[in-house]
Amino acid sequence: MKLFVTRIVLALMRFRQWLVAQLAFGFLSMLKVLPADPAINFADRLMRFIGPKTSRHRLMLTNLRNAFPDKDDAERERIALASWGHMGRLAAEYVFLDRLFDFDPERQGEGRIEVSGSSTFLDLRDNPRPFIVFTAHTANFEILPVAGATFGLYVTVLFRPPNNPYVADKVFSFRRKRMGELVPSHAGSSFALARQLERGGGVGVLVDQKFNKGQPTTFFGQDVRTNPLLAKLARQFECDIYPARCIRLPGNRFRLEIEDKVALPRTEAGQVDVRATAQLLNDKVEGWVREYPEQWLWYHDRWAIKKSL
Repeated sequence: MKLFVTRIVLALMRFRQWLVAQLAFGFLSMLKVLPADPAINFADRLMRFIGPKTSRHRLMLTNLRNAFPDKDDAERERIALASWGHMGRLAAEYVFLDRLFDFDPERQGEGRIEVSGSSTFLDLRDNPRPFIVFTAHTANFEILPVAGATFGLYVTVLFRPPNNPYVADKVFSFRRKRMGELVPSHAGSSFALARQLERGGGVGVLVDQKFNKGQPTTFFGQDVRTNPLLAKLARQFECDIYPARCIRLPGNRFRLEIEDKVALPRTEAGQVDVRATAQLLNDKVEGWVREYPEQWLWYHDRWAIKKSL
């Protein structure tokens, strides 16, 4: 009897996940009948309406209060609403990415996408060597590996699949067609990234996710745990590390920035300092978020406080 009940519960959970996925896919399919700009703007307005009615909105405001104690409630609410809007845009942009991404390295400045640091892309392509590019959940971070591919630079991207398996399959299929090799984040992912670096290739990593067993660090002055993977790979392969980000511009346009390689902190023995490097990553991301706070996904439980709300 107990086994039967368990199977029923699991079946109901799978059905609920399937239903949520179908509703999401149906909504995105409906958007496809519209021109890109009206559809993306509509998704922004819709999420500004829906987001504040969810439990995640309270987490958002708590995160913002902890990160920006100097801002008043009205300003934090404005940032939260704008962040919901950016999430709506991100979802809609999946549908139109092939139309939105019009960057041509030979005709820069003529489309929706502008790139700062093109010379770095070209250098990495023309002088192959192991390297790691790190970014954060800012604006449409999915565009960065697509831009690299446009320059003929293909990286192996570490990503965390959505919790919903039906959504995860769809997202994985979408990303794989446009972003090259993908490595889902799990226990063996570090080995796949290491093999890519051993071959002299590049790796892309998001570094602003919660990681319960990570290095003790701070982010916006609050204690957090940070994944040590990038620092350990850098220590093992002595490879160059580059920060990169996407910035959303008015008019559904984007600026992609790849910065100069960073000098990693070292121990007295000359090795990459894993904990100090994890803090360096947080500091870089914090600087990005402070510049454009509404373009970061504040609904993430980065400070592991959700259970206390």
